[in-house]
Amino acid sequence: MTTLIKFIITTILSIFLLTSCTDDDDGTSILQEPFGITSADELTAYLKEVVSQENVPGFAISILKNDAMVYQEAFGFANIANQVPYTNQTVNSIASTSKTFVGAAVAKAIEQGYFTMETDINELLPFTVTNPKQPNAIIKIKHLVTHTSGLLDIPEVYLANNYFILPGEDSSTKGARILMDNIGMQQRIGYGLSEFLSEYFTVEGELYSSDNFGNTEPGTTWAYSNLATGLTGLIIESVTGQSFKDYVQENILQPLQMTHSTYDISQVNTSEMAVRYIDDTTPLPVYGNDSYPEGSIYSTNEDMGKYLLDMAKGIKGATSTLFSEAGYMNLFQAKLESGIVPNDFADNHGIFWYVKDDNIIHGGNSFGISTHMEINGNGNSGYLFLSNIDATFTGNIQHYNNIISKVDAAINQFLNVD
Repeated sequence: MTTLIKFIITTILSIFLLTSCTDDDDGTSILQEPFGITSADELTAYLKEVVSQENVPGFAISILKNDAMVYQEAFGFANIANQVPYTNQTVNSIASTSKTFVGAAVAKAIEQGYFTMETDINELLPFTVTNPKQPNAIIKIKHLVTHTSGLLDIPEVYLANNYFILPGEDSSTKGARILMDNIGMQQRIGYGLSEFLSEYFTVEGELYSSDNFGNTEPGTTWAYSNLATGLTGLIIESVTGQSFKDYVQENILQPLQMTHSTYDISQVNTSEMAVRYIDDTTPLPVYGNDSYPEGSIYSTNEDMGKYLLDMAKGIKGATSTLFSEAGYMNLFQAKLESGIVPNDFADNHGIFWYVKDDNIIHGGNSFGISTHMEINGNGNSGYLFLSNIDATFTGNIQHYNNIISKVDAAINQFLNVD
C-alpha cells in the first residue's frame, strides 16, 4: 500500500482549486503521527483521536485483507448540529470514486458486446462530437476511460453549469450562499444527461466553446475530464436503451447486493444522509450534478465494502460476480504508454482506475465530500475512506492532507501486522 496524499484531488477538477470564503487554515496538526498500531482496538482509538483533535465532521473506514473484511468502523458525525453519529449505514456521496462504477459499466458493456475499447464514440452517441482543433481525429472508448480524449473541463463553466442546488433546499444559509456566489450554482431541477452534454460538446450548444477541446491527438495527452466521463455514461445509455443509473443498478449494484446505493437522488432520504461541510460550522445544502455518472453515487460504508472486496478479488481472478476473469483484467490492466500520465499523479491507467506504485486507486473530492479507495496490485489488501470532509476550498486542502496522511499511515500499520 502507499499513501494517498498525491491522489486526494482526483476530484471535481484535478488541478482546479477553489477560493474559500472561510479563513485559511495553515494545515497545522495537533495530533502526532500514529506509531505501533497492531490491533483493531488500537486503530479505533487512534481514529477517534483524529476526529476529536482535528475538527473533522465524520468518516468511515473499510479495510480488507486476504479476501476478508477485517475492519469496518465509522467515526464522528453525519450531522453535527443534531449530533447524529456517522455509521457504517450513513449514506454519503462518494464524489469521483463514482468513476470506478462508470469503469465497471464499460467493462460490462464490452463483455455484452455493445462496443470495444477501439470503437469510435461517434458510432455510439446520439449526437456527434468533433474536436475543432483536431477535426479528423477519431476519439475512441479507450480515450474516454483513460482521460486522453482531448475533451476538457473548463472550470468556471463546469462548476457553475453542471452543479445545482436541489429544489426545496434552504438557499439562504451561509453554505448555500458560498456555492451560489462563489461557484455560480443555481437552485433548479437537473437536466437530462444528453441535454446537458450536447450543450457543452456540440456547436449549437449554449456552453460550447473551442476551449472545451485540447489541441492534441487522442491518446497522447492526459487531462482529467469529468465531462468526458459523463459522455461515457451517455454512451452506455445510447447502446443499452437504459438510463445509466438503471444500467448500473441492474448490472453492478444488485449483483453485489449494494441495497443502499444508488445514482438516483430521489431514492435517498436526504434528511438522513451525511451533511456535507465546508468546515464544522458551515454545512452545505444538498446539491446534484447534471453529468452525474462521474460523481454522484450515494452509498454507505457497508455497501462500498462489498464493492471493495469484489474489486480486490477481481484483481486476483477470484470472482465472477460482475464479469468474467477477462472482464476484471480489462478493468485494471494498464492502457497507456509509459509517461503519458503525469509521474507525480500516477504510473498508468486502467478503465478509470489509476495505477500507482503497484496499487489500484481512485479517489474523489467535491464540495464537502472526500473519498478514497486503494487496493494492492496483488489484490491481497485494500481500504476505503468515506467522509463529509471538504478538500476543495483552498483553506481546507492542507488541513485535509494532514488528516488523511495520518489515517493512511494508521491503516497501513494495521495492515502490516502479520
